[in-house]
Amino acid sequence: MHKKIWLFIGILCLGFTPIVAQKSAVYTHELEEYDRALGLYKESQYQSAQILFDKIISENNDAELQSDCAYYSAYCAIRLNQANADEQMENFVKNYPTSPKQNQAYVEVAHYYFEEGKFPQALDWFDKTDESALSYHELDKYKFQKGYCYFSAGKKKEATPYFNSVLNSKEYGSQAKYYMGFMAYEGDNYKEAAKYFDEVSGEEKYKEKLSYFQADMNFKAGNFQKAIDLGIAAMPKSSAQEKSELNKIIGESYFNLKQYDNAIPYLKEYKGKKGKWNNTDFYQLGFAYYQKKDYEKAIPQFNKIIDGKDAVAQNAYYHLGESYFKSDLKQQALNAFKNASEMTFDLKIQEDASLNYAKLSYDIGNSYQPVPDVLYAFLEKYPNSPSKQEVETLLINSYITAKNYKGALEVLEKNKNFANKEAYQKVTFYRGLELYTDGSYTEALALFKKSIGEPKNAKFLARATFWKGETEFVLDNFSESLSSYKQFMAMGEAKSTPENKNINYNVAYDYFKLKDYDQAGNYFQNYIDVVKDDKVRLNDAYLRLADSRFVMTKYWPAMDAYNKVIELKSVDADYAAFQKGISYGFVGKNDRKIEDLSKFVTTYPKSQYKDDALFELANTYVAQKKDDLAIKTYDQLLTEFKNGSYSSKAILRQGLVYYNAQNDTQALLKLKKIAAEYPKSPRQSKRLPLRV
Repeated sequence: MHKKIWLFIGILCLGFTPIVAQKSAVYTHELEEYDRALGLYKESQYQSAQILFDKIISENNDAELQSDCAYYSAYCAIRLNQANADEQMENFVKNYPTSPKQNQAYVEVAHYYFEEGKFPQALDWFDKTDESALSYHELDKYKFQKGYCYFSAGKKKEATPYFNSVLNSKEYGSQAKYYMGFMAYEGDNYKEAAKYFDEVSGEEKYKEKLSYFQADMNFKAGNFQKAIDLGIAAMPKSSAQEKSELNKIIGESYFNLKQYDNAIPYLKEYKGKKGKWNNTDFYQLGFAYYQKKDYEKAIPQFNKIIDGKDAVAQNAYYHLGESYFKSDLKQQALNAFKNASEMTFDLKIQEDASLNYAKLSYDIGNSYQPVPDVLYAFLEKYPNSPSKQEVETLLINSYITAKNYKGALEVLEKNKNFANKEAYQKVTFYRGLELYTDGSYTEALALFKKSIGEPKNAKFLARATFWKGETEFVLDNFSESLSSYKQFMAMGEAKSTPENKNINYNVAYDYFKLKDYDQAGNYFQNYIDVVKDDKVRLNDAYLRLADSRFVMTKYWPAMDAYNKVIELKSVDADYAAFQKGISYGFVGKNDRKIEDLSKFVTTYPKSQYKDDALFELANTYVAQKKDDLAIKTYDQLLTEFKNGSYSSKAILRQGLVYYNAQNDTQALLKLKKIAAEYPKSPRQSKRLPLRV
C-alpha cells in the first residue's frame, strides 16, 4: 500500500517537472526586463524605461511586480511631463493601496515638481505625504521643500515652522536661515533678519544678495552712511532691478544726511516700482534741487505730484510755492501756497503756507477772495503766530490800500488786543477824513482825537492835529481850532505833511473869525508870501487880507490887496473893486472914489454890489456938492432896483438934496413918496462893510 502511494507521488512529480521549469524561466526573464527597465529609469531614460515597465505590467500577473512597474511608469510620465501623468500616479495609488511605494510616490512627485519650480503642484503632493513614514534624511528634504512652497506662495506663517525644523540641518540649514532672514526682513523685523543673515554671511552664494538686504536694512534702521557704503559695494554684482533699488537706497540715504549734491545722481537713476515713480520719489529729487537753489529743476519735479492728497503732496505744494516765489513767479507761488494751506497732514507746513499765502495776497492781490479776508482769516486761525503783528499791519494796510477805513476800524475796535497801535492811529485818522468829507463833523472830530491818542507815528499825529483844528473850525469852535493849528505848527513833522502848505491860511481864518483882524491879516500875508500855485485859495487870501486891513483902517494896504484880487480876475473881483472904491473915500480921495465906483457900475453891470456902488456913488456926489449927478445916480438906483433895500434911502437922500437946495416942493414930494410907498422903511443897508 505504502509503495503505491510513493510511486504515485514520484510519477506525479515526474509529470510536473517540465511545467515548473518553464514557469521559472518566464519569471526569471521578466525580472531581467524589470532590472533593465529599472536601470534605464536610474539613467533618466524615462521614455525607454516607461515602455518596458508598461510591457512587464501587461505580460506579468505578479501583483507586487505590477505594483512596482506601475509606480515607476507613472513616475516616468511625471518626468516626461506627459499630459496624464497626475492621473497615472493617482491610478497607481488607487489600484495598489497596499503598495509600500505609495507614500514614496507622493513625496517623489512632490520633489519633482519642486525641482521644476512648480511649487503649487509640489505642495499638493507634499500635503498627501505621510511624513512619519519618511526617513530622517528624507524628512529634512521634505520639510525644507514644503516650507519653501509655502514661502513662494507668500504664506510666511505656514512656512516658518518647516524652516525652523531644519535650521540645524547640515544640508538645508543655511538655506532655511536665509529664508527665515528674508521673511523677517520683509516683515521689517530687521533685528531678527540680521541675526539669520549674519549666520550665513560667510557663504559665498549668499554674499551678493545679503549686501543688498543689509544695505536696505541699514537704511531702514537709520544707519544711512552704512547703507551707502554697503549699497555702493553691492552695486557691481547686482541685477538691473537691484541696481535700481540700490540707487534709491543710496540716494535717499544721502538725502537724509542732507548731502543733496551726492543724492541727486542716485535719485535720478532709480527706475521706480514697476517702472513708475511715486510721489515721494518726485518730491525727494525736487527737494534736493530746491536745497541747491536750482529752482528751475525743482519746479517740474514738484509739479508731477501736485494732484496728490497726502503729506508728500502738501510738502510738494509748499516747496513748489517757495521755488516759484524765489523765481519771482509770484502768482504761481500764490496758487501753490493756497493748496498747501488747505491740507492738514502737517500742521506746521499748513501754517507756514497760510502765512505765505496771506502775505503774497497782500503783495500781488488775490483773485480768489478779498485780501483783507485772507489776512483776517489767518489771524483768526493762528492767534498765537509769531507773525501776528506783521499780518495785523498788513491787514490794516490792505484796508487802507482799498480805502475801506470803516472796515479797518471795525476790525480794530473789535480786537483791542491788536498790537499795532500805529495802525489804529492811521485808520482812525483816515476814517476821520472820510466822515469829515461826508459832513459828519462831530464823528470825525471824535476819530481825530482817537488818532491823536495813539501818537505812535509823528507824521500822522501832526496830520490828525491839523484836521482836528479843521473840524473844530467847521463846528465854529474857533478858539479850539486855533489852538489845534498852533500845536500842529509846533510839531517837527508838520513841515513834511501835505497840510502844512495851508496852515497859515487856516490860522488866519481862525483869527479872522475871532475878529483879531490884525493877526488874521498877518497870517494871510504869510500864506501869500509862500504859496503861489493855488489860485483859488490865493485869491481868497488876498481878499481876506484886504478885508482885515480895511477893518483895521489900513486902507492903502487894503487897496493893494484888493488890486491883486482884481488882477486875478476871480469871482470876487467885483467885490474887491467895490471895496477898493470905498477905501478911496476913507483916505480923502473922493475923486478916485467917484472914478472907481463909476467904472465899477460899467464893468460889473450884473454884480450883486451894483446897488451898493450906485448908492455910495450918489452919496459921494452929494459930498462933492454935485447935486445933479447925485439926483441922477439916485434915479438910476431907483430905476434898476425899484424894490431894493436902498430905495427908501435913495428917495430920502433926494429929498434932503432938494431941501438943502431950498427946493421945498421937490423935497416935500419925495418925503410924501416915502411915507406912502415905504411906511416901514429899514434904517440900514442890506450889507456890512465886510463879508464875515
